[in-house]
Amino acid sequence: MRVVIQRVSRASVAVDGEKIAEIGPGLLLLVGVAAADNEAEARKLAIKCAEMRIFSDDDGRFNLSLLDVAGAALVVSQFTLLADVRRGRRPSFEEAARPENAQPIFDAFVEELAGLGVAAETGRFGAKMQVTLINEGPVTIILDSGDLKQPRRP
Repeated sequence: MRVVIQRVSRASVAVDGEKIAEIGPGLLLLVGVAAADNEAEARKLAIKCAEMRIFSDDDGRFNLSLLDVAGAALVVSQFTLLADVRRGRRPSFEEAARPENAQPIFDAFVEELAGLGVAAETGRFGAKMQVTLINEGPVTIILDSGDLKQPRRP
């Protein structure tokens, strides 16, 4: 799984020109599900996103999480995050999960956020969407499921 985390002052998603979801301050989470992913990894990544300290405290330091600031999350499925561009000029999406396998994993990610108390909005899975955001900072972080397996440094 790959998640692009963007700290936003606001974000929205539209389908066919109709706005279907919108948040104020919080995180825009673009989520790509790989064929090898599972719901347990999705839930761990959701917790990591919610607890990641990327909001500034009163001293301007990154000490606060989405949970600390009571921010919202706009979660958008994006299989193109799994693009393999090592060969040729056309991206390969062979590592991305098939939609019927990816959606339950994506849904588990969103459910975990909601279970943590995050107001989570979503795009429409599999639809062509238009995403609008104001990246605050800008702060953008890329998180891979492989990052969960790395031991902490002393």
